[in-house]
Amino acid sequence: MSRQGVAASAGASRRWVIAALGAALPVTLLAVWQALGDLGYISTMLYPTPYTIAQAFVDLSASGELWMHLHISLTRAALGFALGGGLGLVLGIAVGLFRSTEKTLDPTVQMLRMVPSLALAPLFVLWFGIGEESKILLIAKGAFFPLYINTYLGIRSVDRKLFDVSRVLAFGRFKQIIRLVLPASLPHILLGVRLSLGVAWLGLVVAELMASTSGIGYMMSDARQFTKTPVVFVGIFVFAVVGKLTDSLVKLLERRWLRWQDTYRG
Repeated sequence: MSRQGVAASAGASRRWVIAALGAALPVTLLAVWQALGDLGYISTMLYPTPYTIAQAFVDLSASGELWMHLHISLTRAALGFALGGGLGLVLGIAVGLFRSTEKTLDPTVQMLRMVPSLALAPLFVLWFGIGEESKILLIAKGAFFPLYINTYLGIRSVDRKLFDVSRVLAFGRFKQIIRLVLPASLPHILLGVRLSLGVAWLGLVVAELMASTSGIGYMMSDARQFTKTPVVFVGIFVFAVVGKLTDSLVKLLERRWLRWQDTYRG
């Protein structure tokens, strides 16, 4: 076998080992959970076994109910993240670049950041009703701040010498942002995207549990009222899996866009 073939085989084996290590803990927990339920050590009404939850997942999938609610939730989360994250990115750039903008906007933004989403949810419902507007705005509120703060920190972490070089090269403000500011602050911005996506999911849960007639959160709330505990666990599982997939997508972008970084990888 050639040297390249040996390296490829070793890489594949290493990936399988990493995947096995990552799956060991959840598989063990699920096996113990199933055994405790089958032996009667835990209440299957409060803690349905993984097999019962899997059956509920299959039934909801076959009926199409799960995919309908998931599509609605994904649309809400995407719109809220696009609105809040996009505004956070733009204001983060403006506050990071201009000290006057920082003094004007940042104190107000930091004050609003401290207001819990649960405190605003009843007001959003009162102001905008129980339609899509209140839910999207609540998600956008949560997604705004992580991206805003990390974009601001990313710009303020750029080496001052790079700005001096851009002035020597006669970069205009737009070219300076595109060619210097955004690439240099990209690690912070992508971290902000990951955090914003996570907070957007939290905002989605709050919005759908409080006032909604559709979505995964509504499906969970409706199941809780009728003591359909397996359906509640299905909703939790869906939130966890979709959240992990979106986070993994951003991590993939990080690996591709930040190849130039020479950092410690453990």
